[in-house]
Formats: sequence, structure tokens, C-alpha cells
Amino acid sequence: MLKTERHARILEHVSARGAMDVTELSRLLKVSGATIRRDLQQLSRQNLLRRTHGGAVLGGAALRGAGPELPVPHRSGHRRAEKQAIARAAAELVPEGAVVGMTGGTTVTEIARVLAARGRVTIVTNAVNIAAEMVPHKNVTLVVVGGSARTESYELVGPIAEKTLADHHTDVTFLGVDGVGADHGCTTHDQLEAATDRAFLASSDRTVVVADHSKIGRVTFAKICPLRDIDRLVTDAAAPAAVLADIMDAGVAVTVV
Repeated sequence: MLKTERHARILEHVSARGAMDVTELSRLLKVSGATIRRDLQQLSRQNLLRRTHGGAVLGGAALRGAGPELPVPHRSGHRRAEKQAIARAAAELVPEGAVVGMTGGTTVTEIARVLAARGRVTIVTNAVNIAAEMVPHKNVTLVVVGGSARTESYELVGPIAEKTLADHHTDVTFLGVDGVGADHGCTTHDQLEAATDRAFLASSDRTVVVADHSKIGRVTFAKICPLRDIDRLVTDAAAPAAVLADIMDAGVAVTVV
């Protein structure tokens, strides 16, 4: 297991229980207690949890919303198989030569990789990690949206980003979210990011939300949009069926991979 995936699982366990000790985490993740203690020290320094004698509790960023917003490196290896399956299905919605908007997110990053390997495409993105990966691809016309950088999501957000997006048009936008459900629509952790996401939606003919099962039925701090503003959700087979049914009842097409 990669360290970033292990960190993500530690944060999930601590968020779910409120507190965990080293022995429990060592047993669950099948690594030594010394490894867990080093992991907890690193996560504490990043303000993602609070170290205690013998374990860790929720603290810092974890107290600001529905669980912590993990920085991109901690998310990139987590549920990768599901994200790659979602990305392949989502990429099938894009004709060659289309102009594609892409917000940040590890699942959206996987879509960019599929499209770049497939053929000619124009990508408009505010995610600096996606932009960095796409630069070497000669078949990709890349437009990078400027703005203020968010260290957690590697996205450029704010008024500059919104103005740039208002001057462009995309055929389809892939929207990464931290939560999606019938009652609260699409949500994320940050208000500025939510506003920039809405600018992507306003500039696009179609909006496709891509989210693995952990995001389905979840609600986080800042509302991006109600379900009526999106056209399709692509998720994996572990998503709760009752929530997906409610989303479809709201008029959103759902693809399950």
C-alpha cells in the first residue's frame, strides 16, 4: 500500500470514529505500530488530525466540514480502480475534437489522461496538476484558467478564474465534487472553489459530475449547484442505490460502472 493511500485510510478511520489508537490502526492497515506513529506525526503537521498519546483524534481541518479535505497527493492512489473505470465511461461521452472543461479532482485527472491518450481534444482547466500532465501532449490544446491557488485541490479559483471562464465556451464540463445528493445537490469544501465551479457550469453546454461511491449522499460545506444544473452523474457500482434513485428522480441521467 502506498503511503498516500495509507494516509487517506487513516484519515477516513479517524473521521468515522472520532478517535483511533495506534494498535487499532496498525491492525486495520496491516503495518507496524512504528509506521502508524510516523504517519500520524506527518498528518498532524499538516493539520489534518490531532496527535494524542497512543493515537489520534479529529482536529484541525477535520473539524471544518464533513471530514477533512485531503490534499491531492493523499487522494490520488485511493480507490484508483473505481476512478479509472469512471474515467473511461466518462470519456466515452466526449467526441474527438470537443472542447472540454475540467475542474480539479483525482477522478477528473483520470479523465484527462484517457482523453489525452485517445485523440485530439481541447482542455480548459483550472487544475494545475492536470495542466502539468497535459502540456507534453501535442494532440491536446490546453487552456489554463488563472486565479488564486488552493493548496488542497491544486486548483486556481476566484474572480480571475471566473472572468476567464466567462470569456470561453466548452462543449462539456467534468465536475469533480466532494458530495452529491438529491437534497443538497453538488457540494465541495471551499466557497471560492464552489463559485469557480459554477462559472465552469455557466460556460458549458453539458455538465457531467464524476464521483466515486464515497461521495454519493455526502454533504460538505459549500454548495456548488442544485441537481437541476447537471446533466449526468458517472459513479461506481458501490454507490448507494437509494441515493442514486433519488438523483435520477430529480432528472439526472446516471451511469454506473
